[in-house]
Amino acid sequence: MSSRLVTPLVALSTLGAPAPAKDYPVQPVPFTAVRVTGGFWQARQEVNRTVTVPFALRQCEETGRMKNFDLAAETLRRRAAGEKTFQNQPVTIYPFDDSDVYKVIEGAAYTLSLKRDPELEQQLDACIARIAAAQEPDGYLYSFRTMHPDTPVHEWIDPKRWLKDPAFSHELYNLGHLYEAGVAYYQATGKRALLDVCLRSAELVWHDFGDRRLRIAPGHQVIEMGLAKLYRVTGDARWLALAQIFLEARGPRGKAYSQQHELVINQKEAVGHAVRANYMYAGMADVAALTGDARYVDAIKRIWESAADRKMYLTGGVGAHRDGEAYGADYELPNDGYNETCAAIAFMMWNHRMFLLTGNAKYLDVLERVTFNGFISGASLTGDRFFYPNPLVYDGVAKFNHGFAGRAPWFGCACCPPNLMRTTAAITGYFYAVRDRSLYVNFFAESEGVIALDGGRVTVKQTTDYPWQGRVRLTVSPEKPRTFVLRVRIPSWVRGQPVPSDLYAYDDPTAAAWTVRVAGKLLTPTLDHGFAVIEREWKAGDTVELDLPMPVKTVHGNPKITAVQGTVAVERGPLLYCAEGTPDNPAPATLGISPRATFEPRPESALLGGVTTLAVTDGAEHFTAIPYYSWNNRGLAAMSVWFKRTQ
Repeated sequence: MSSRLVTPLVALSTLGAPAPAKDYPVQPVPFTAVRVTGGFWQARQEVNRTVTVPFALRQCEETGRMKNFDLAAETLRRRAAGEKTFQNQPVTIYPFDDSDVYKVIEGAAYTLSLKRDPELEQQLDACIARIAAAQEPDGYLYSFRTMHPDTPVHEWIDPKRWLKDPAFSHELYNLGHLYEAGVAYYQATGKRALLDVCLRSAELVWHDFGDRRLRIAPGHQVIEMGLAKLYRVTGDARWLALAQIFLEARGPRGKAYSQQHELVINQKEAVGHAVRANYMYAGMADVAALTGDARYVDAIKRIWESAADRKMYLTGGVGAHRDGEAYGADYELPNDGYNETCAAIAFMMWNHRMFLLTGNAKYLDVLERVTFNGFISGASLTGDRFFYPNPLVYDGVAKFNHGFAGRAPWFGCACCPPNLMRTTAAITGYFYAVRDRSLYVNFFAESEGVIALDGGRVTVKQTTDYPWQGRVRLTVSPEKPRTFVLRVRIPSWVRGQPVPSDLYAYDDPTAAAWTVRVAGKLLTPTLDHGFAVIEREWKAGDTVELDLPMPVKTVHGNPKITAVQGTVAVERGPLLYCAEGTPDNPAPATLGISPRATFEPRPESALLGGVTTLAVTDGAEHFTAIPYYSWNNRGLAAMSVWFKRTQ
């Protein structure tokens, strides 16, 4: 064993690490600099903090995921003490179960970043100590192998390390989520116990893969993003080099299922397992930004057009096929499609990175669509029941949700619940960004942020009832009067376009009469790549009032989408609506909407956590539509997003 693998790790600081030589042209404002102060996202984050986080930690214990680390540690101890043949059997099903624990720790760390909780922190410290005890002396960490080292305990594991990772061992996938958790916990608490575990692991990975010694493409991507985070926090260029090594190991002549069919820079289409794919495309964006390699940018722009222009559901979900959890062919978008929650989350990550690379709001428009529809649909309003797939139609009976009819408390393959948890906790990281003298306002929510901009600080306070109403009041307060550019996203839905392509369109594409006022005066700002551009000298307390009218719009799909021919969907603002079955209308997919239909928005504070419903009247037919994300929170019932188009 190389001595450098066991030498003490030097102390490091996030602030002390050298800044990357290259990076995203647009820089995100960290989620820790922005806090929600009320409204839609405060309710979601509070349920996440008080219900989902403790629930997920209990599930890691009760399902045996934490026990696997204890068994691995026991094997290490007893073999070191002389019991050379001692082994343990795992108590869970899958070799990737370690990753669920890491994601739960990451999500819990994000909640600690927003609000310190000594009891939760103590609980996480105990989990981290158990993980560290399961790490082998040279840094290897993979509970299924360590607890049963003599022969593979699962068919996905090769007798030698790493060799089955291109298929299903998930050794590197687990490490990717470990690295993300280690960085998150270090940044949240200043404690480096888990970060040290990560760095010991990364030293081994560098030893085995660095300088392209071992050429293996990760079968399930995510380590690329994890390595980029390690690089940012440590400044150690080896971790960035490893991320690029893993990308360049892909293709040609491998399986499209895991995106190994071509060199990544030559890929043109979103294919294969949708989560693996979207994680890889997000990782490519990180590597492109941090290395300046334009080939990666060109590739993911092509692939994004494939996904967003021809393979995306109206919810923003992706991954039509249940078999392989995979992207389908162009325009293959059946209403009972799979739409894994994790795929939606990975799509959010990818779209955000595309915005940071380009400054173009079309990626944020897609990100918003996913966020308010195909992402938050994955968690119940109570925070302890979940969807793995997110179809656009349901008969009210089928056990479509990994053996469950309706929402489930947990899954044997439990990637989605902790993914929802960590993303909800850090959602404010999407709200703002900066570039030189420009401050981007990307998302609208009752919130307050303190933003570093061009050598000074600017506080931005949002007052709004978004997404239920389109009025947003921004109070902009620099530390001292100064001139800079405020770029406020004008969503594509208010400009008459639901998506940045012809995949879906409004029946009435007329743009709503949106307005911007500064200090009470009406402006006609320049619109640049989807942003209203306001340049002026700003003083503390200056206000920007944005009015985004929210007429109800009917939507039709591209004629090439066979599944939605002759049907129509309904949207208001960023929200897609659906109908659930009732005794009067047990089969909502049979409901019709004609050009004469009327829609009455009705705020209902006591329903589904507080929503605006749509009362739909079409001749003698009447029904109520609810936001898609809120379906199956009142018990089992049929559901449909698309309705028959009638005359």
